[in-house]
Amino acid sequence: MLTAIGFTDDNAAMLNPVWIQTFATVATARSFTDAGRQLGLSQSSVSDHIRRLEGSVSRRLFVRDTHSLALTPDGEALLVHARLILESLARAESQFSGPRLQGRVRLGTSEDLAQGPLPNVLAAFRATHPDVELEITIGMTSKLYEWMEAGTLDLIVGKRREGERRGVPLFRGRLEWLARPGTVVDVRQPLPLILVNEPSVTRSVVLDTLAKNGWRWRVVCTSSSHSGCIAAARGGLGITVRAENLTGGGLVPPVNFDALPALPDVEFITLAARRLTEPADTLLQLIRKSDLRAARVD
Repeated sequence: MLTAIGFTDDNAAMLNPVWIQTFATVATARSFTDAGRQLGLSQSSVSDHIRRLEGSVSRRLFVRDTHSLALTPDGEALLVHARLILESLARAESQFSGPRLQGRVRLGTSEDLAQGPLPNVLAAFRATHPDVELEITIGMTSKLYEWMEAGTLDLIVGKRREGERRGVPLFRGRLEWLARPGTVVDVRQPLPLILVNEPSVTRSVVLDTLAKNGWRWRVVCTSSSHSGCIAAARGGLGITVRAENLTGGGLVPPVNFDALPALPDVEFITLAARRLTEPADTLLQLIRKSDLRAARVD
């Protein structure tokens, strides 16, 4: 039950949660006496809470006579807010009254997600569960699969190839061409590609798309990381590719991007080990509920 800690008669908040709880109980019970019995309060205390709440909001909340008790229109409106307030307080009390999560989570993630919105999710998890140790491994999704099969990862956030069934989908992101600002690509020449090394989902998708549509290309630079590709593109060596949701590093589509072949979507997924600890499962559920498309980093 809520207590009036922090509230005094002379210094009460307009929506004192104790008064709000009393009000909601009276509104449901339609009786001051029954509400007092449920709350363990005397009828006079219940009346006092309602009187103070009505005074603080400057509204009549109930219409009372000797035989009935009914909400006024203002009372009905306040009841909607009261229920939301009490639900929020109950969730907060549940979180902070329960045992704190402890342990370790071994998370594997692709670099493009690590450079994009994923850190915001990890920060939220860390703020709520400060006693959990996060061990983060960044790598190509194919390598992350290998490490999970070897038992060295609990969770994976990465990409999967078209037709694969492993993992739970998070979102799809369309691939887009990126280059140094002001770049105009000469489409009469083989496209100068900057790509990550094999094996790479993104690399395979790009080269398959170009081959199917009859485009010529030459790989002018390869890197073991997306950061290396971004650096090469910023240096003007050629054009690279990333999902539009995760674009970063100061790159932009080429001036004549509409003359380049359209690229398909790639699917981002989560994959979990068969047996998860409570901290790992808690992080997994947070990631799956988060919209990782929401934060684009330029």
